[in-house]
Amino acid sequence: MPYLIDGHNLIAQMPGMTLGAVDDEAQLIGLLRTYCERTRSRATVYFDRGHPRAESPPAGGRVTARFVPSPRSADQAIIRHLERLGGDARNWTVVSSDREIQQAAARAGARRVASREFAARIRQRLARPETEKPEATLSKEDVAYWEKRFRRGRRRP
Repeated sequence: MPYLIDGHNLIAQMPGMTLGAVDDEAQLIGLLRTYCERTRSRATVYFDRGHPRAESPPAGGRVTARFVPSPRSADQAIIRHLERLGGDARNWTVVSSDREIQQAAARAGARRVASREFAARIRQRLARPETEKPEATLSKEDVAYWEKRFRRGRRRP
């Protein structure tokens, strides 16, 4: 399920991040990319007036960042995004603690998560080591079975 995220609202809930930092948006985008890779999810994150001198993160991946120019706000852009989604909004989760955004998400049928709760989810998920896929192993009996089956398939009548 994709996420629609109020970026600055989430930054305010992330330990070690401050809204005044020049690279706060880039830090959050980096964390979201890691989170989305591990959870195999996608996110669109909106920011008010991103710092023009901040280094833009590379495009692509599972996270899309949108910097909303003045006089519009990220809140307005998120609400507009929900409206454009129409009935598909029910397939999205909106991350914000802003009451107006929460209400718009509820009207659209989207799931809602408070920024503090989502920040905790990110911390918990990133604190766990990334699990590796176990190596597939076959027993000697399995190997013998498949070798026998493949040998039979090669014979021609």
